[in-house]
Amino acid sequence: MKPIPVIAIFDVGKTNKKLFLFDEHYRIVYERSARFIETVDEDGFHCENLESLRLSVFDSLSTIFRLKEFEVKAVNFSAYGASLVYVDEEGKPLAPLYNYLKPYPEELSKKLYAKYGGDDQFASETASPILGSLNSGLQLYRLKNERPEIFKKLKYALHLPQYLSSLISGEYWSDITSIGCHTALWDYNTKRYHEWVEKEGLSQKLAPIKNSDDTVEACFPGNNYYVGIGLHDSSAALIPYLVSFNEPFTLISTGTWCISMNPFNHEPLTQSELQNDCLCYLQYQGKPVKASRLFAGNEHEQQVKRIAEHFKQDAIRFRTMSFDPEVINKLQQSIQQNKHSDAFSKESGFKNRDLTIFSDETEAYHQLIIDLIHQQVYSTRLVLKGTLVKRIFVDGGFSKNAVYMNLLANAFPGIEVFAASMAQATAIGAALAIHRSWNTKPIPGDIIELKYYAQSKPVIK
Repeated sequence: MKPIPVIAIFDVGKTNKKLFLFDEHYRIVYERSARFIETVDEDGFHCENLESLRLSVFDSLSTIFRLKEFEVKAVNFSAYGASLVYVDEEGKPLAPLYNYLKPYPEELSKKLYAKYGGDDQFASETASPILGSLNSGLQLYRLKNERPEIFKKLKYALHLPQYLSSLISGEYWSDITSIGCHTALWDYNTKRYHEWVEKEGLSQKLAPIKNSDDTVEACFPGNNYYVGIGLHDSSAALIPYLVSFNEPFTLISTGTWCISMNPFNHEPLTQSELQNDCLCYLQYQGKPVKASRLFAGNEHEQQVKRIAEHFKQDAIRFRTMSFDPEVINKLQQSIQQNKHSDAFSKESGFKNRDLTIFSDETEAYHQLIIDLIHQQVYSTRLVLKGTLVKRIFVDGGFSKNAVYMNLLANAFPGIEVFAASMAQATAIGAALAIHRSWNTKPIPGDIIELKYYAQSKPVIK
């Protein structure tokens, strides 16, 4: 039997590391996953076990090359992008993969911002809210100042997706989707590295930029196959929508964070937007994507636990709760609701609500979602402003939540709201980015399944 042509995608998250094989129709034909025990850096702060990750990539590739039923035509990578791997001339890591949650020295960041126009100007020009170590460019600046002996030996600082790619290709490249994601490296006005990157001597430690849809030849043993240079995971997850829809849309990607991404909003970030947790990404074709963030998935998880405990229910019950318009109507008449305002709030008002005012867990849960939608509407409107978006797509956890989806549809009259589902959007995006390098068939039109939510009564007021 003739082997099936496939692409191998390594999808590396903070918790789960996954490998997928997709056939030419973008169907998953093989998958495996792994989790590694974290290690610690020189300060005892938890960080990724880089050696375990490296060995896992090699082991996984060796395994799939032995599978006679598949012919691997290409390999690509998607990974979280806010961490840097520091490699020497031979490509060996010189330091741990520092955790982007590690506290950043305040004096060091103050020194940098003061030198280049102050916090507001710096954040505006780089489209990067002030996020400490989450601004990965500042990680490199810290290495230069705190560990100059390593900085001197440093050949390249690679974002994690590009480091993983280099393991297979033996080549070192930078990718625009990783550079453009709240790194503080990129000047969105001049469309090049910001002046501070040049003046501080960091640009020479960054590998040349290569197009996100380019491939290189592999040096890792196997059949003849191509290697992508890797993509930042959030930008990769947007690709299936970009190739499937031409009309302006916004994607709300939901999980721990709910990120509203508008690829059709190219306006520079304002100071107000930055203060309201907006940022810009660069999509795989180099165009800016205005985005806003909300920690709503995390709050939902915490408040569901509180509701379940109070009403002595299993938290699993809320995963499949049906939408009840009558409950919404009762809550709007009997419970004081938050009014939509011009004030951004990082947390909903629900955590301050007394649970004894609700007759049961259904009422309490519907009120939680009302409060979360109140936040979500404000956050999403920040990226809708000034664009003719006709559709909102929701993927991730909340796309399966009937209460959330119905209330979101009610909150955006005049815009079509869809729950979108596809198997492993981030991995499919990384495969689609290099489609022409491995796939002989046209991109299928049914990669994304959509469920339309019509506006219903009552509407959140």
